[in-house]
Amino acid sequence: MKKPKRRLLIALGVVGALVLAGVFVLRTPSPVGHWNSASGYEDYLAKYGRSMQDMPKPAATLDVRTDYGLVRVYRFAGAQQKFHPLVLLPGTMSGTPVWADNMPSLLKLGDVYALDLLGEPGMSIQNRPITSAEDKAAWLDQMLAALPEQKFNVLGLSIGGWTATNLAVRRPDRIATLSLVEPALTFGSIPAETAVRALPASVKWLPRSWRDSFSSYTAGGAPVEHVPVAEMIESAMKNYTIRQPQPGQMTEEQLAGLKMPVLAIIAGKSVMHDPVKAREVAERALKNKTVKFYPEASHAINGEYPDQLAGDLQAFLTIHGRTS
Repeated sequence: MKKPKRRLLIALGVVGALVLAGVFVLRTPSPVGHWNSASGYEDYLAKYGRSMQDMPKPAATLDVRTDYGLVRVYRFAGAQQKFHPLVLLPGTMSGTPVWADNMPSLLKLGDVYALDLLGEPGMSIQNRPITSAEDKAAWLDQMLAALPEQKFNVLGLSIGGWTATNLAVRRPDRIATLSLVEPALTFGSIPAETAVRALPASVKWLPRSWRDSFSSYTAGGAPVEHVPVAEMIESAMKNYTIRQPQPGQMTEEQLAGLKMPVLAIIAGKSVMHDPVKAREVAERALKNKTVKFYPEASHAINGEYPDQLAGDLQAFLTIHGRTS
């Protein structure tokens, strides 16, 4: 497998992410997310394990208890300690392996915590209903409180970007900086075409080709077959049922209320929102902001431009994310 090809696909959790329009429309708020069968869970575990082989070896693997379940967190030791640790939040239907192409450059900046979102496919285990945006902020804040550091540079990708923003709106105290890479439902709504295309991909009994087609569409047409991360995400889409409410669109008032520095990175060929309008909203609503626009990138931006993304993040953290 050639790395450039894998780079186009490593973000498919971000994209599978956007089964948003379909997965969220077809689900109810309770009780908890679950695997549909033992065989489906075993299939996912095998593919998750293969995908994790592309990640560096964690310095520690933690299962952090919150009021809503156990959150799987991997700590990776970075090359320096100038910055507050990075906390990475992936897209929906994704998980920690989605960051494989980004890890070499991110670890040059310092320590990294990567987690599997609670209530999503991955190694985190939900055991209490998540029924509101406040609940989503609560479990993440509780997870951060259990870590030894006091402040974090939080980076969210796709729905992970919404999750990070939701935390910043509701429980901002542990956030030193907020970095949003192609965040879902943050600077704009999902276009109608994406919503329509997502619906068939969210129906688990339809052929795999429907899910692969949607993932390719969100990744700018990149092929998705026979790549470990894409295999893992397809298994998640087929075998896991999410049970929590749809994220609500962030308002400009909420964005304007963010007091921490915010880095917003928007792809010019995203199908997640109208890129031009999303850029305008970020520029207009955010107060303490740095907005970067990648005109040729798709929603799979973190896999397409890992080094440029890390460079922009380093420049941002050098100003705003230092420990002292």
